[in-house]
Amino acid sequence: MHWRFSRRFFLWQQLSWIVAGCTSTLKPTGILTIGVINYGGGEEIIKQYTQFNRLLGEKTKAHIRLEPTFNENKAIERLEANAWSLVFAPPGIAAIAISRHQYIGLFPLVGVSNLRSIFVVRKDSPITDLQQLQGQIVALGQPGSATGYYFPLYNLFGLTLAEILFTPAPKTVLELVAEGKAAAGAVSLAEFNLYRSRLPSTDFRILHTDPHYVPAGVVLIGPTVERNRQEFIRKIMNDFPSTFAQEVGYVPNGKIPDYQYMISIVERVRAIAANVQSKPARLF
Repeated sequence: MHWRFSRRFFLWQQLSWIVAGCTSTLKPTGILTIGVINYGGGEEIIKQYTQFNRLLGEKTKAHIRLEPTFNENKAIERLEANAWSLVFAPPGIAAIAISRHQYIGLFPLVGVSNLRSIFVVRKDSPITDLQQLQGQIVALGQPGSATGYYFPLYNLFGLTLAEILFTPAPKTVLELVAEGKAAAGAVSLAEFNLYRSRLPSTDFRILHTDPHYVPAGVVLIGPTVERNRQEFIRKIMNDFPSTFAQEVGYVPNGKIPDYQYMISIVERVRAIAANVQSKPARLF
C-alpha cells in the first residue's frame, strides 16, 4: 500500500511539473487545484486530465494541481477546507458545495441521464415495502452520495433500523445484500444494472424506486477564486476543444441542472445525520 501511494504521489508530482513547465514563462498567477472523485483509485485519472490541465494552465497562466480523492467523505473534507478551486462534482457533492460552501456551477457533467435511487433486496426476501425495513440492517453508500445516501435516508425517514452499514462502493452494497448481511441496500438504478451481473449466484429484486430524478453532476468553481477570474475561467473552459472537454467529462455551453430539490434533500437528511451511525439508527 505504501508503494502504491508513493508511486501515485510521484506521478501527481510529475503532472504538476509538466504543467508548471508549460506555464513557467507566463508569469504564473497562482495555483488552481482541481478536485475529482476517483472511486477506483487507479492512476488512469492522471492521464485523463493531462491535456486539460496543460491547456488550462497555459490559458490561465496558473499552476494546475490535480487532487483526486477516493470517496465522498474525503471530498467533503476538502470542500470544508476550501482546498479546491474547481470541482468535477457528482450530484451529492455538488449540492453540498453549492448550499454550504458558496461554489458556483459552470458546466454540467456528462453522465447517466434520468438517474434514480433504488432499494434492492434478495428475490427470496419476504420484505415488500420500505416500512418492513423497521428493525432491519440496511446497506447504504458514503455520506455525499446522492443515490446511495441522501435519497435513501430521506425515503427511510421515520423508521428505526437495527444498523446502517456504510460502504465505499455500490458493488459492496449488493454483496452485503447477497450475503444476507443486510436486508436491503441502496444504489442507483444504473449501478444496479451494471453490477448485478457480476453477482450471478444471487437474484435481486427492486424493492423501491425513488420517483425523483437525480440531477447531473456539475463542474463547480470555488469562492477562493476571485469573481472576475471565475468568469475568465468559465470562458476559457467553454472555448476548449470539444475533445478535451469530453475527455474530462463536461458539456461546454450546457445548462446547469436545477439543484433546488436535491439541496432540500441534503438539508433534510443533515438534520438526522447525528443518528445514522447509532445502533439502533433512529431516522427522525
